[in-house]
Amino acid sequence: MGALSLPVILGILILLILVAGIFTVQQGTIAVITMFGKYRRIQYPGLNFKIPLIEKIYRRISIQNRSVELQFQAITKDQANVNFKAMLLYAVLNQEEESIKNVAFKFLDERNLMQALIRTIEGSIRAFVATKNQSEILGLRGEIISHVKDQIDVQLESWGYHLLDLQINDISFDEEIMKSMAKVVSSNNLKAAAENEGQALLITKTKAAEAEGNFIKISAEAEKQAAQLRGQGVALFREEVAKGMATAAKEMEDAKLDASFILFSMWTESIKHFAENGQGNTIFLDGSVDKMQRTMQELMSVTTGGEKK
Repeated sequence: MGALSLPVILGILILLILVAGIFTVQQGTIAVITMFGKYRRIQYPGLNFKIPLIEKIYRRISIQNRSVELQFQAITKDQANVNFKAMLLYAVLNQEEESIKNVAFKFLDERNLMQALIRTIEGSIRAFVATKNQSEILGLRGEIISHVKDQIDVQLESWGYHLLDLQINDISFDEEIMKSMAKVVSSNNLKAAAENEGQALLITKTKAAEAEGNFIKISAEAEKQAAQLRGQGVALFREEVAKGMATAAKEMEDAKLDASFILFSMWTESIKHFAENGQGNTIFLDGSVDKMQRTMQELMSVTTGGEKK
């Protein structure tokens, strides 16, 4: 087998050099090309070509979303230690050349980028927490996230990145502070329960007093009406008795009989009624002749008055 000729060898070398200039860029990444150490251009996913021995792939930059977990401590305005656990989601700002150049050349490597990014976010949260009291922090999760985004978005864009999301997964205090907070919550709950019980008792007493007052009012009104009806009944009874006695006396007078007879009969009937229905009551009557005459005279005067009426 004879030696290869020089043209063949040169052809093979040129072919190898050309093949060495062919490269691929994976989906989700962008290649940064430099020439003699200076930025040349960017290459997108697919089959690409660079000048062999002159152009070099400086860095392959991922444009996919990235996440990192943060765990750090901050101090409130009233000197309470607050422990944070957060998750940071970020990505390259866009695929424009200027943004890719910032990502490729702003930091020495990925480790330096992550260190700067984490310290920037932690510093922003610490600055916000330092203006708030311990009792406020737990209710300001949303405000903390908004504050961080407002503070670092411009900074991140200058690095070629964009903050997609910041989730604060846990906010906790030192053990002693947590115990004191639990006691405060417990005492507040007991206070609220006592206040509710007191209000319930007050309402019960008030309603009972109102009901008793209404009962007394209704009873008094009923008694008043009953007394009026009793008075009217007595008046009507007396009127009817007077009319009856007058009528009876007139009939006896027409019959030429002594009117005192019927009056005496009515008087004795009344005594009989007292005796039958007295239920143990004692009635003292004067049975002398003078008293009987006086009684008859009084009855006669009632009869005369009823007749005149």
